[in-house]
Amino acid sequence: MMKPIRVISLALVLGAVALGCWAFAWEPASLTTRAHRLHIPHWRAELAGLRVAVLADLHVGSPFNGMSKLAEIVATTNALAPDLILIPGDFVIQKVVGGSFVSPEDAAVVLAGLKAPLGVWAVLGNHDWWLDAKRVEAALETHGIPVLDDRSVLIKRGAARFWLVGISDFWEGPHDARTAMSQIDDNSPVLVFTHNPDVFPTIAREFSLLIAGHTHGGQVYLPLLGRPIVPSRYGERYAIGHVAENGRHLFVSSGLGTSIIPVRFRVPPEITVLELYPAELQH
Repeated sequence: MMKPIRVISLALVLGAVALGCWAFAWEPASLTTRAHRLHIPHWRAELAGLRVAVLADLHVGSPFNGMSKLAEIVATTNALAPDLILIPGDFVIQKVVGGSFVSPEDAAVVLAGLKAPLGVWAVLGNHDWWLDAKRVEAALETHGIPVLDDRSVLIKRGAARFWLVGISDFWEGPHDARTAMSQIDDNSPVLVFTHNPDVFPTIAREFSLLIAGHTHGGQVYLPLLGRPIVPSRYGERYAIGHVAENGRHLFVSSGLGTSIIPVRFRVPPEITVLELYPAELQH
């Protein structure tokens, strides 16, 4: 019979191997879909139930996130039948361990398959700027995906309408929210999206919801310890999910790819679907 100390040692080794496989292989290779019902201010009853699919931080070329995975993401998103699809930046990678660069031109060919009646819209992330913002923008717009950096567009859904505002990256772009929102010329509801959630406290104008990515939810969530690394000046404050502060609402998607180290632990890659309702319908 094995001695108890050997049994314990073997169990610890096997446990470590299992956790390593989970964090560096199984979870990063997975694909989940999660729907969130949000009740947000200044959203109108005629827009109740609007479904927004968020594809954050695709990082095409990171481990387990090649072209075939991108095609799966596109097909899965279309099957969800969202009204609107938002892609808040970081289409490409830089120096991810085990990654293989995929050009924005190749990725855009696959992303062109996304379908939503209110359109597919993008803003750029810091990795896109580090590569070449104009190149990534051209690749997307050539394939019918407008890049809305620091611009607004009025979107109509039947008789209802709302403004969609894109704000460029907080780290690398002008992130000129004032210019973006200066194009709004009526009192229709305002939906904002950007790459980095750190822009959230800086926006002065009234809006219903800001949607962001960038943080990857920290990629790792440890019980009791939280998220050891979050690329934000606010730490875990805007790391993931729905945040409400002083009547203002933010949602941060955990995203789909990985950056720097290809690990995900208890923060699986996620196609996020937001179902939007007026705050008045919450009770």
